[in-house]
Amino acid sequence: MANQLRGNDLRQLGFPEGRAIGLALAQLQRKHLKRLSHTDQLALLKLILQTPNNFLTDLDWSHTAAALLPPPSRHIALAPRKDYVLYGAEHIEPGAIHQMETAMKLPVTVAGALMPDAHHGYGLPIGGVLATDNAVIPYAVGVDIGCRMALSIFALPPQYLAQRVQELRGVLLTTTKFGNRDVFRHGQKLGHEVLERDEFAAIPFLRNKHESAIAQIGTSGSGNHFVEFGIVEITDPANDMGVPVGPYLGLLSHSGSRGLGASIAQHYTKLARETCQLPAEAQHLAWLTLDSELGQEYWAAMNLAGDYASACHQQIHQRVARALGERPLAKVENHHNFAWKERLSDGREVVVHRKGATPAGRGVLGVIPGSMTAPGFIVRGRGVAESLASASHGAGRLMSRTRAKAELGEAEVRRHLQQHGVELIGGGLDEAPMAYKDIHTVMQSQQDLVDVLGTFTPKIVRMDGGA
Repeated sequence: MANQLRGNDLRQLGFPEGRAIGLALAQLQRKHLKRLSHTDQLALLKLILQTPNNFLTDLDWSHTAAALLPPPSRHIALAPRKDYVLYGAEHIEPGAIHQMETAMKLPVTVAGALMPDAHHGYGLPIGGVLATDNAVIPYAVGVDIGCRMALSIFALPPQYLAQRVQELRGVLLTTTKFGNRDVFRHGQKLGHEVLERDEFAAIPFLRNKHESAIAQIGTSGSGNHFVEFGIVEITDPANDMGVPVGPYLGLLSHSGSRGLGASIAQHYTKLARETCQLPAEAQHLAWLTLDSELGQEYWAAMNLAGDYASACHQQIHQRVARALGERPLAKVENHHNFAWKERLSDGREVVVHRKGATPAGRGVLGVIPGSMTAPGFIVRGRGVAESLASASHGAGRLMSRTRAKAELGEAEVRRHLQQHGVELIGGGLDEAPMAYKDIHTVMQSQQDLVDVLGTFTPKIVRMDGGA
């Protein structure tokens, strides 16, 4: 067409000043729309202006139509607090309870539960379980998306560990990498199908995350992440693993989705807070609805990060098993920092967020660790509805990292480890056993939620910071 429509033409039609004019003019430059006559273009724009709701799903005009509608109010008020269940309430700090109380006031909240290892976190407390209606809360999932425990049980006696401490120490040093800088080099890497997933290309935000995901696969994070050899004691003959009662060599790992999960959490939390403006005390609980484009994007990215975390553990256990020349008798893996679509006992579908909480559906196996000097527990969930089929993900912190560093001394921690026969590679004062709650007390508080099938006692522990 010789004469193109201009901004003044749209203003004369009644278009408001702002984005809608620019979006409409840009659309008219598309080949199939440029063919329309001047009159037809004006008639189409007039129709869009009069009935923008009718064009919200139109491939050509959805953005223009949305710009013509008044922006929805993004300020969301909290609702009256819904009831929730606490396990081991007497051992949970007030800050964590306050955070849970706030989460139970969200208008999208349906139900909740607080596990006995709970302590203060960002948004939802660590140990918090929250069921929502058609909404996912990135910070109720957590930063380390899909963080998990993975246990391999080997047909080797405990004496094997006691007799080969230095050899097994060397296995951990050569087969595991920790932190942000130490990765496997070319020739050491193992491939994995998760790295070929379409989401890396289909979700714009993930396109520049693929390279770092390739670099970090098979490695562990810092903080409380570990890979450790220890003694597994199977105590329940009907343990669903096919492993006879008795002692075995075990390998337990704890880590998550590395930089990939952290970047997803931060990016989508920022977007959620822009579209869902909550009072200051609840701002970290901003959500995305699952019927929105951003909600679907986050959901796909979260599931990718969870699968990536699992792939990291697969490679850790594969490398160690190869170094031992053994195949595991059984493996148990469970994850936290995730959201699942589940049904409540009344049939309603909800999104269940477990931030630092273990899935404990009926018959579901998991591992709940203690500390370096306290046993972890191999468990089977009972599917208790009041807990939203959940249990604790560990002992939980007794001291914050800052307090542990200030109050504990290296010599004191070394003596404590030596008394328990634990060899530590790396680690810091913030991860000292004394910084954690008593796992036996925690397990006592949730005895109705899980059945104990056996224990895992750490003996050689590898964490970030040691070589």
